Amino acid sequence: MTDGELIPKKSMLLAGTANRSLAEEISQCLGQPLCRLTIKRFSDGEIFVRIDENVRGRDVFIVQSTNPPGDNWLELLLLIDAARRASAARITAVIPYFGYARQDRKDQPRVAISAKVMANMVAKAGADRVLSIDFHQHQLQGFFDIPVDHLYASPVFIQHYRQLPLKDLVVVAPDVGSAKMARSFAQRLEASFAIIDKRRPSANIAEVVNVVGEVKDRDCLLADDMVDTAGTLCEAVHALKRLGAKKIYCCASHPLLSGPAVDRLAAAPLEELTVTNTIFTPETRRFEKLRILSVAPLLSRAIEYTHSNESISSLFD
Repeated sequence: MTDGELIPKKSMLLAGTANRSLAEEISQCLGQPLCRLTIKRFSDGEIFVRIDENVRGRDVFIVQSTNPPGDNWLELLLLIDAARRASAARITAVIPYFGYARQDRKDQPRVAISAKVMANMVAKAGADRVLSIDFHQHQLQGFFDIPVDHLYASPVFIQHYRQLPLKDLVVVAPDVGSAKMARSFAQRLEASFAIIDKRRPSANIAEVVNVVGEVKDRDCLLADDMVDTAGTLCEAVHALKRLGAKKIYCCASHPLLSGPAVDRLAAAPLEELTVTNTIFTPETRRFEKLRILSVAPLLSRAIEYTHSNESISSLFD
């Protein structure tokens, strides 16, 4: 049987509890309701999952970000298993933020490669493919033994920054790992490019050593894939200010905003931090300079293209 014969006539959209608001936006964009689910806990905290509609022979899309706590991962895996056991024809795990991705190699003795473990679990649970946005490292796609559609939040950011009155813009990569992403931003925004040379004494601690590129008297855009404790980002902002940068904007696809991040960012000399809603940001983690853009239209188009066997890459042409 060919892949085309496996595709059912109707898709079903399921959502975990990690980012319900994003799933509801996707539902509105697609013009179809979310599938009815029961997700509750036993008295000891174990998660109970039940799909309350018939999904037999359907093309099932499960929307669930996997940021902490780890229960978000368990929810996703249980939803995949429930759909598989309910005879769904195809199951796509839509993971806007793929958690545990930072441990993607053995860079010191006796450490786990958590990204590979998570990729294995998604496939073993029964997912047929994965749809995600801005992996921490692109090579994570190779960790999966099932097809992966890797989307980029850059079109959402580019559209936003094209509407701002930026002058002599230079896009700055906060480290070597984000250089490719920042260079792509620079090309699309017709801006120049710079990169920060930093060293990391330990996890979540970074020190700026040098800035390669001209930033004096220019507007700067710092582009990264995630903002966690914001130590790296704020150190970069202060370094750019010391070198004479004018207005400094920052963007990151995934707003983890853990620990002292909010206080650091609120006090930093930046104009705006723009993020997406791949991770739900509660009101307690929001601040005046934070701007949240929606990836619901991007994900809904990707879901439509996947369901109809069209090319996902056309979203970025």
